[in-house]
Amino acid sequence: MIDYCRSSMAFSDKEQFRLLFLDKRNQLIADEVQQTGTVDHTPVYPREVIKRALELSATALILVHNHPSGDPSPSQADIQMTKAIIDIAKPLGISVHDHIIVGKSGHASLRGMRLI
Repeated sequence: MIDYCRSSMAFSDKEQFRLLFLDKRNQLIADEVQQTGTVDHTPVYPREVIKRALELSATALILVHNHPSGDPSPSQADIQMTKAIIDIAKPLGISVHDHIIVGKSGHASLRGMRLI
């Protein structure tokens, strides 16, 4: 999955925010680009993320976005936005498995870095 995300996003010159929607067996329901932004910012609306998850009857999400700069290190805004989505999703029975940031030089997993 990381290879797929890197090949589709790592070399883009604009930031993209993509969602992987999963069912209760963690099977992929849908992979959707929710937002495309500028060279260093993509607006993410937690309410829209959750709305789409509910429409698809997803029980889990993996958030993915790219950093066109090439450095996959998460920003404070990335961490805060991820936590906001987790806080809204949890009472609705939707878990956020991870938020992966891809860049030319590799990727970063917020879960792997123990940031969520």
